[in-house]
Amino acid sequence: MAKAAKLTDTEQVTAHIKKLDPSFGKIIESIRQVILKTDKEIGEHIKWNNPSFYYTGEMKPFDPKEYKRDIAVMNLFKERIMLVFPSGAKVNDKSGLLEGDYKDGRRITIFKDMKDVKSKEKLLQAAIKKWLSLVEK
Repeated sequence: MAKAAKLTDTEQVTAHIKKLDPSFGKIIESIRQVILKTDKEIGEHIKWNNPSFYYTGEMKPFDPKEYKRDIAVMNLFKERIMLVFPSGAKVNDKSGLLEGDYKDGRRITIFKDMKDVKSKEKLLQAAIKKWLSLVEK
């Protein structure tokens, strides 16, 4: 019996989204495309059972527990779409997109629907570009 080929990270994210309720999945896919088209050095995979986005370029060595490569992880719970930025506090975001004041440096953005995604698209890309500019290369 032939062994099934392992899915690539991108194929795993696509498969994960396809398992969701179609209307919910459409919003997730839209956010995914906004993030991926922000910069060519953004990769994706499944982390903590959800789509996650990370910096793929060269970086100075660091402790993996610092999550310095992680840009954002989706938290999909009960039809709510939360985008968690593990180190979002380092981004000087004056727009109000990155919410919360967590001691561990996280910041979050919640998306309610497709209209919300469209209205936050430019702010999201600006926050990600700022985050990328702070990467220790």
